[in-house]
Amino acid sequence: MAQVPIHPGLFTLPDDPRGPRLLAGHCAACGKHHFPAGTSCPYCSGQSCAVEAIGATGTLYLHTVVHARPPGYRGPVPYGFGVVDLSEGLRVVSRLGEASLDALRPGMSVGLEIAPLFTNDAGDEVLSFAYRPRDSGSAP
Repeated sequence: MAQVPIHPGLFTLPDDPRGPRLLAGHCAACGKHHFPAGTSCPYCSGQSCAVEAIGATGTLYLHTVVHARPPGYRGPVPYGFGVVDLSEGLRVVSRLGEASLDALRPGMSVGLEIAPLFTNDAGDEVLSFAYRPRDSGSAP
């Protein structure tokens, strides 16, 4: 069974030596990151953006629990959905990984995971990214 990303260019793949990371744009002109990566900067319109692997960890800013499957979503329900602050100064919207949904709290440390979300009609595992609560003893 093959593993395919839900959309190319959003995140590193499981065999990447950098580990799980989002692929963000980094503007040479203003120094800001943006996700998903693009060739132009959404903040200053600069045209010199490089792709950087970021976001291994973050802090949960806010969250909700989704109980009804949205159109086109083929993953499990219920699931957490939230906003995560990354140390690179970027705030991203993300699915929250398989964990006790009752344990989600703003301010908690979360780590990025790349994992199968569903199996497509061709039998491939479709990979997506999510942030999962980290152990309280984990280093930031």
